[in-house]
Amino acid sequence: MTQTRRGFIASGAAGLVTLAAPAIAAQSAVQRNVSALQKIDWRDHFDALGVGVIVADTSARAVHFWGGDGETYRLYPSSVPVSPELTKLGYTEVVRKVDGPTWTPTPSMRERDPSLPAVVPAGPGNPLGTHALYLSWQYYRIHGTHDTRKIGRPSSDGCIGLYNEHIAKLFALAEVGTQVRLI
Repeated sequence: MTQTRRGFIASGAAGLVTLAAPAIAAQSAVQRNVSALQKIDWRDHFDALGVGVIVADTSARAVHFWGGDGETYRLYPSSVPVSPELTKLGYTEVVRKVDGPTWTPTPSMRERDPSLPAVVPAGPGNPLGTHALYLSWQYYRIHGTHDTRKIGRPSSDGCIGLYNEHIAKLFALAEVGTQVRLI
């Protein structure tokens, strides 16, 4: 029996498919990760929209924004506090907006790490990124970050962090007086 070149190639390809079949079958048995970035309903958290509402979901690591017009909705991935002790949950509101914020470590941060600078000016080395929404709770912010590795992870001392491009968009949408809930 003579083997043609075409027959040899076809039998080799069939052999490769046979070798790959267990891996393909195993791969189809793997459950895919479903993104936590799913829309929720603001009515589950607030009685009225007012000028707008934000829900920061610490378990899903997501920030939801609804504008006071009832039409505007945005969803952003976020960083969250590193531990339950640093996580403050409940209702607050945006009391101030700062474009190009400076960062001042909290007393507890300075206690843990006395080498921290007293103040970090606005710019690439600032942990608050390009914009910050100050909340009525002292030391708590929704802010940007230059360290994009933090998004989607527990990585803050209490704040909610967003990519700089996302906080810039949220900053433009959210007004002082926007209701905020951390869940």
